[in-house]
Amino acid sequence: MDDRGDVVILGAGLTGLSCAHHLPGRSVVLEREARVGGKACTDRRDGFTFDITGHWLHLRDARSKALVAELFGYGDLVEIERRTGVFTHGVMLPYPFQANLFGLPLSIVHECLLGLFEAGRRTDALPPGASLQAFAEHRFGAGIARHFFVPYNTKLWGVAPDKLASAWVTRYVPVPEPSQILAGAIGLRQEGLGYNARFLYPTGGGIDALALALAGRLEARGDVELRLDADVASVDPVARTVRLVDDRVVPYGRLVSTMPLPVLVDRMQGVPDAVAEARAALKWIRWRYLNVATRTPAPIPEHWVYVPEPQFPFFRVGIFTNASPAMAPPGCGGLYVELTDRDADPDVPAVLAGLAAMGAITRPEDVLFTEQHDIEYAYVVFDEAHAAATATIHGWLAEQGVLSCGRYGAWVYSSMEDALLDGMEAAAWVRR
Repeated sequence: MDDRGDVVILGAGLTGLSCAHHLPGRSVVLEREARVGGKACTDRRDGFTFDITGHWLHLRDARSKALVAELFGYGDLVEIERRTGVFTHGVMLPYPFQANLFGLPLSIVHECLLGLFEAGRRTDALPPGASLQAFAEHRFGAGIARHFFVPYNTKLWGVAPDKLASAWVTRYVPVPEPSQILAGAIGLRQEGLGYNARFLYPTGGGIDALALALAGRLEARGDVELRLDADVASVDPVARTVRLVDDRVVPYGRLVSTMPLPVLVDRMQGVPDAVAEARAALKWIRWRYLNVATRTPAPIPEHWVYVPEPQFPFFRVGIFTNASPAMAPPGCGGLYVELTDRDADPDVPAVLAGLAAMGAITRPEDVLFTEQHDIEYAYVVFDEAHAAATATIHGWLAEQGVLSCGRYGAWVYSSMEDALLDGMEAAAWVRR
């Protein structure tokens, strides 16, 4: 440990809190917001509970399982079997689309199976750096790509998927065997595919229980200083100080940042031109979503639904109360709706009409209120510049003795479990 100051952690999201939790000595956590959790936060209004869109806790690693078991008592979490759908062509298909074609018009089923057959005859390997669209066409065929992967990802990303890299996505896209795709096409439901077939959720409702549990452990220890409403103005890597917007100065011995990577670079002093150019190459998409409260429960059982067709003004809908009835007053429903257009004011009547058409709400008149929310940094864009730009930035930060980690600090796509593990690894970096 450097004797010029404590370990300072920028950000009290899951990665920052996990890092502090796994450090044996004193640390200071600086959080811009008035609450902990980062994106894993929860809003409450009139008896309704809304996470910042879907935050379902999927655990695969023994370390994260042990940590969660340490934080929560018996009955605090419930394990839920995922119910996920794809609404397209007027029917609700089980997720994933590529393994559950039954119910689509026969001409589309034929096109998808023909494309699958043709893809199976290919002997060439997917080239390095292939686009997301090329991955879908190479693995599943042109039909499945055209009817799901291309339209859905175009709505989600706001750009055509032939402009997005595919290497990051292989962990998250279920890749069923051809036999499973054929079975799903004749009506044998293919479920439980993918990394998130089961998930944990707080019994009382609200994913903020995870961050609050971590923060509670830090408070009980007494050697971790958690400062809220502490916005960073600048970082001086030579003097090893963090200056806050209120002009307070915090010295550090080691610095761990979970801030969005472009924000961190903007705050750093003495940034060389090559790093500034790399930072300018970073791209991301903003999120605009609605929280929707209804006086009746959702008619469909799914926890979340993908909506690829362009006529719907949203691409994904989640139903909190299908996972935890505690998320709303008795007999009511709570949803989140992720909107395709992130710039224009949402056409709420059109959104509600679309929700009714797909069965997510009974009728628009049953909606008690909607709330619009925006997230500046939602998804990192994995374009052709991403790998080189992030390597340049992280290399320079390492030279300055700064570790930038977590989903937005590392500038990657990852889950809540990954955030917890990233915090553990950041703590190990500090101890080296």
